[in-house]
Amino acid sequence: MADAGTRLAGVNERIAEAAARAGRDAAEVRLVAVSKTFDAAAIEPVLAAGQRLFGENRVQEAQGKWPRLESRFPDVGLHLIGPLQTNKVRDAVALFDAIHSLDREKLATELSKEMARQGRMLSLFVQVNTGEEPQKAGIAPQKTVEFVDRCRDRHKLAIEGLMCIPPLQDDPVPHFEMLRQLAVGLGLRSLSMGMSADFETAIACGATHIRVGSATFGGRG
Repeated sequence: MADAGTRLAGVNERIAEAAARAGRDAAEVRLVAVSKTFDAAAIEPVLAAGQRLFGENRVQEAQGKWPRLESRFPDVGLHLIGPLQTNKVRDAVALFDAIHSLDREKLATELSKEMARQGRMLSLFVQVNTGEEPQKAGIAPQKTVEFVDRCRDRHKLAIEGLMCIPPLQDDPVPHFEMLRQLAVGLGLRSLSMGMSADFETAIACGATHIRVGSATFGGRG
């Protein structure tokens, strides 16, 4: 408990300092504690320390641990930050509060239908492949405006924001700035960008959601 509390306090202090340097209110930045690969026993101390927003990469893994945790901590918010297969959409809509990885037409179609069926309106982020890496999911930057417009007009989806994962070897700033400019042009208020190694830089570039795992939990489970 003490270790989890100390780590969480340290991350929140770094968020506050980064926001102050950027002339921003730290309350504008939401910490998504990335709990992928950690079991319920490892997550409980972070919950007990006060963290309430968590990110998972896989639907099936999240199903195995979060229903029991949420029964004890009903105010938890759970975000899917990894890729979503269309055959997992029903389960994802039932379990998560937000999806950060909307990246193709078929997924938009299935999410629209399933959210209507379940009566659950999730927060949706379009993932942008800012580095145009062939092995990475996401919409190409030059196709992002068209895709968001289709999500809104054809599928009647309320898109909250954009998400990116810059190439590991690159300076993240141009990628974060690209995402911010795309969001401004689309009238989107939320930017999911920045992880343990670069979240302070992301905050300086306007991030509203930072996805931090190792700095929050310690060594990966």
